[in-house]
Amino acid sequence: MTLMDDTVRYAIDRAVLCWLATVSEHGIPNVSPKELWRVHDHATVVIADIASGGSVRNLRTNPACCVSFVDVFRQKGFKLVGTALIVGRKDDDFEHVSAPLRAIAGNRFFVRNVIAVTVRHVAPILAPSYALHKASEAEMMADAFKTYSVKPIAVGAGFPLHGNDGERRGNDDSQGSV
Repeated sequence: MTLMDDTVRYAIDRAVLCWLATVSEHGIPNVSPKELWRVHDHATVVIADIASGGSVRNLRTNPACCVSFVDVFRQKGFKLVGTALIVGRKDDDFEHVSAPLRAIAGNRFFVRNVIAVTVRHVAPILAPSYALHKASEAEMMADAFKTYSVKPIAVGAGFPLHGNDGERRGNDDSQGSV
């Protein structure tokens, strides 16, 4: 059984940012945004270290971590809990593991390391309004569009499966435009 089914993978593929939570050797928590990632296999997400000195330092001493992906318009997403391994530029598998991240980065970013997160647990993330106010996804999205002063750029395509190429699919009604 895979922890990251098509629904989870789709949410990961279309997210704009993810958030990586780590803990220092002194027990101090840290959460930082990450801009480049990919699902590597059925149980691994790889994240580019482009400016993640604190996260990498924390993970070298305490590999426990949590990665969250939230669609700001649907106000739902997923939390992935697991352990991370830092794959450095001198490691034998760096070229292979970093290839999809370097392809996304192009000339914009230098990938210093890869943070390879082995996912042990996946849980949904839902905004409290879903439970407290019994809001529907359509209501949540309408409120978010109003809050962010955006409107949908396409209507009603739902949750198509992502392609095997890992491309983010932005063809449903959760993508906003100014």
